[in-house]
Amino acid sequence: MSNPKVIGYFAMKPPANCCCDGEALIVAGSHATIKKMLAISGATNVRLYKILKARFGEVLTGIKAGGAYSFDAESYRKFAPLARDEGIPCQEFDFTPATPEEIKLVTISL
Repeated sequence: MSNPKVIGYFAMKPPANCCCDGEALIVAGSHATIKKMLAISGATNVRLYKILKARFGEVLTGIKAGGAYSFDAESYRKFAPLARDEGIPCQEFDFTPATPEEIKLVTISL
C-alpha cells in the first residue's frame, strides 16, 4: 500500500488543468500558499480550482512515472525524509526568499 501521508496541497481546475511551475506540479504546504501560487501564476477565475491533498505515495508514484513536482519549504520538509527512505536523492535547499512576496520552490524529478 502506498504511503497516505499528506505532504501538502495542489490546485486543479477540472478536468485536468493544474497549477504548475513549468512542467512541474506545484505542491504547497498550506491552502493559503497554494492560493497565493495560483495568484502569482496569473490563473484566471481562481474559484474554479479545487485544492486537493497531495499524498506522499501518489507523488512518489508520479515521480517514478517520470513526473516532476515543485515543493515549497513546508511541503519539502515533509517530502524529503520520506523520499530519501525510498532512495530518491533530496538535497538541503535554501528557501529564503529574495523578496517578501516570493515563494521559492525546489523541483524533484528522476
